[in-house]
Amino acid sequence: MEGFLDFNQLQTEQKEWQDKNFPNNGIHQCFYGVVEELGELAHALLKMDQGIRGTQEEHMAAAKDAIADIVIYLAGLCNQREIDFQIAVEIAWNEVKRRDWIKYPFNGIDQ
Repeated sequence: MEGFLDFNQLQTEQKEWQDKNFPNNGIHQCFYGVVEELGELAHALLKMDQGIRGTQEEHMAAAKDAIADIVIYLAGLCNQREIDFQIAVEIAWNEVKRRDWIKYPFNGIDQ
């Protein structure tokens, strides 16, 4: 396994890779990629729950691969719209982690 990869580095490397390999791809291809990988994740989790068409380890490997591919496609989508992936995730996470759905089941926050 290589060194630590943050969202900024991923986004930079993804753009270079996509520009080289798929220079005409637009936001739609990135979005379709996310949706396709979500389907692969759903398939892996379903078959894991059902205990069919492979081992638990095989399904877990497929799920991990799909999750990683989703993140990579999201980096491409961010590149297409000039969104800083790192900042977007940090802002969203800082908001989400403030929510307490047990204490405030209506909206997650005290208001």
